[in-house]
Amino acid sequence: MTFALLAALVGTLGYGVASVLQAVGTARANGMAVLKQPTYLAGLGCDATAWVASLVALRQLPLFAVQALLAGSLAVTVVVASVVLKTRLRVRDVVAVGAITVALVVLAASAGPPSAVKPPSAFTPVMMFVLAILVVVAVATWRRPRSVSFALVAGGAFSGAALCARAAHKAGGWGALLHEPLAWGVLGYGAIGMVCYTLALDHGPVGPATAILWVVEVAVPAAVGVAVLGDSVRTGWGVPAAVSLVVALAACVALARQDPGGPYGHPPPAT
Repeated sequence: MTFALLAALVGTLGYGVASVLQAVGTARANGMAVLKQPTYLAGLGCDATAWVASLVALRQLPLFAVQALLAGSLAVTVVVASVVLKTRLRVRDVVAVGAITVALVVLAASAGPPSAVKPPSAFTPVMMFVLAILVVVAVATWRRPRSVSFALVAGGAFSGAALCARAAHKAGGWGALLHEPLAWGVLGYGAIGMVCYTLALDHGPVGPATAILWVVEVAVPAAVGVAVLGDSVRTGWGVPAAVSLVVALAACVALARQDPGGPYGHPPPAT
């Protein structure tokens, strides 16, 4: 479990740095032209590394713990952005970062043993159906673009990717993943999430978009993980885990309430 925690922390750092790099890249180019920006491509590389690390963590930790730890990347985003964008952290930001750190430590400590429960037979077709619905919603959002809408779709998509990854692991080992529909679901959900998150950054500041994404991405997988996939909390840690989860999400929302020129609003374009 220690290795899984380290993997989750690598994911946290990777996602936090990626958000800043992608925000800088999207500020320097619009639409698909962003793919020519080295900073944006570097952000994608950090995202890919963090994603692989999160898959490793999901093999031994419950979804609520992994997703909450990854949500801590928002605190990393704030700190890194204050250095890269030369902005000043406010007292509220520092308090929120501290609250997230403490909450995530408690959540990590409250994680129960790996679940041996296999997903129900209806889980795979339901996830594939939801994937198709998300594709339709993403296309509809594209026609009337708003940063909040794209962030919500991205959060739902990354939630689906996390759920598919966890269920695919329970359905078999790494060698069986290529033959597992849920493994392909991870790629489908991940692609939708990546595109929609990029568009959310293209239409608004990185702070609110990232906070919305993580609130959805923590709440949805946590609920489904406990209700369907057998995730559990250590005996006697139920209340601390629940309180810490609420504190972490509230701190994420507090960090997101920034002015456009705040620590992680729109970065300045290239000169």
